[in-house]
Amino acid sequence: MSKVAVIYWSGTGNTEAMANAVAQGAKDAGAEVEVLNCADVKGVDGYDAVALGCPAMGSEELEDGEFLPMLESIKPSLPGKKVALFGSYDWGMGEWLENWEARCADKGIALAAESVKANNAPDDEAVANCQKLGAALA
Repeated sequence: MSKVAVIYWSGTGNTEAMANAVAQGAKDAGAEVEVLNCADVKGVDGYDAVALGCPAMGSEELEDGEFLPMLESIKPSLPGKKVALFGSYDWGMGEWLENWEARCADKGIALAAESVKANNAPDDEAVANCQKLGAALA
């Protein structure tokens, strides 16, 4: 049974709702899942797969008070694991997610599933895509 960490930061609850959908998809596919707020992450060595969720902030950036420092601390442990990205945005086109994918590729982190983004609260399609993302990590 694979162990999946679903790690997120959420300001409004939208990305948290996505994290719960990712976790449900992974559980339904048979994985052991832990959902963690980024502030509670001590490392990812015990996991086979990691889903990372962060909304777009400011000018299409990752949240830099808690999420980005946590991401920097676990980044050396991510190559070789199944990794997937998700998050919500309010305006723009979701460019922050494309930039984040490119930064992962630069660090040798291969994404195991297509990233999922939602405009504000995740609709039914976004929830279903989050569940598929979770299943791909299981």
